[in-house]
Amino acid sequence: MRELVVATRNAGKLREIRHLLEGAGIIVLGLDAFSELPEIDEDGHTFAANAAKKAETIARLTGRPCLADDSGLTVEALGGEPGVHSARYAGVQGDDAANNARLLKELADVPEGRRQAAFCCVMALCLPGEPTCFFEGRVSGQILFAPRGTGGFGYDPLFLVDGGGRTMAELPLEEKNRISHRGQALRQVVAALAVEHV
Repeated sequence: MRELVVATRNAGKLREIRHLLEGAGIIVLGLDAFSELPEIDEDGHTFAANAAKKAETIARLTGRPCLADDSGLTVEALGGEPGVHSARYAGVQGDDAANNARLLKELADVPEGRRQAAFCCVMALCLPGEPTCFFEGRVSGQILFAPRGTGGFGYDPLFLVDGGGRTMAELPLEEKNRISHRGQALRQVVAALAVEHV
């Protein structure tokens, strides 16, 4: 396989995935290359359900191999929220500033030491005529009281990586990709594709 459709219109996510796959000789096409495709309602209750729905639907509509992920932030003090609702936590898809503001508001009374969180990612790879495969990644951290750093996207400026002393938004892209939940899952995808010689 030389081309892989990645079922996202999120520019930040596409940039990270392209960066990780360029060394594998795989051309990544985002949904922006297929303007006729419909929006897919992410109505699953788990990251895996949403990823599978996107990958299987786009693979069927394009006739091409498709990779989709669903990822998000889970916060222990909030019972795992925002979870599958991470991208639209404040009600509008992809409004990072509003999502971060709501997260800080929800955690306003939660003291330092009780703000444990994790970035979780499940990727679904759908190859025509084959069962969907799943790959997972997770990185643990803490939610800060104020943002730090200008890189990344989403909740990155509020997420202090355990043991590193820096937020996801303070990490260079190479380092972020090495440790991130999405990077972990994507390396498994690359390994699986190499084994399959697709």
